[in-house]
Amino acid sequence: MKPISRDPQQVPLGFLYASAGIGEAVSLGEITEKHFDATFGLNTRGTLFTVQKALPLIKDGGSIFMTSSVASVKGFPGYSVYAASKAALHAFARGWLNELKDRNIRVNVLSPGPIATPMQDQVLTAEAKQMFESLIPRGTMGRPEEIAAAAVFLASDESSFVNGMLLAVDGGFSAI
Repeated sequence: MKPISRDPQQVPLGFLYASAGIGEAVSLGEITEKHFDATFGLNTRGTLFTVQKALPLIKDGGSIFMTSSVASVKGFPGYSVYAASKAALHAFARGWLNELKDRNIRVNVLSPGPIATPMQDQVLTAEAKQMFESLIPRGTMGRPEEIAAAAVFLASDESSFVNGMLLAVDGGFSAI
């Protein structure tokens, strides 16, 4: 790997949390190149180039983590393109941690399950919310604060021995 050049005027970052995502239900047979390119363009390409651009600013021993989705390990009808775009992030993490081992930079993926957010209110019907809640062992959606707590863990030195992992924060949704 070629050396990373740093501007001495820049303050090194201890962590980078690359989180972006769009997903639209489109069934196989109806997927268009436009849909594929838009989904992979933001979720996968955007994440890659965000990390690459920020890399010179990340201090040695720092942490990079990205947001995937429970959809990357569960098969939801109509969401195969979204799921694939999010699954690619774990492949990035495994490759990048090997490329960044000389700098001791950890690379992980945070994989949320269904989380009660205003955006979710816009895209899910009441029936869909009930269906998801019935699949979560505790019977309720996750809260944004629960994802934030996992993100703080991955950003901190408390996760110093966690590397290349997909951390599911989904209330057990992906486990059963």
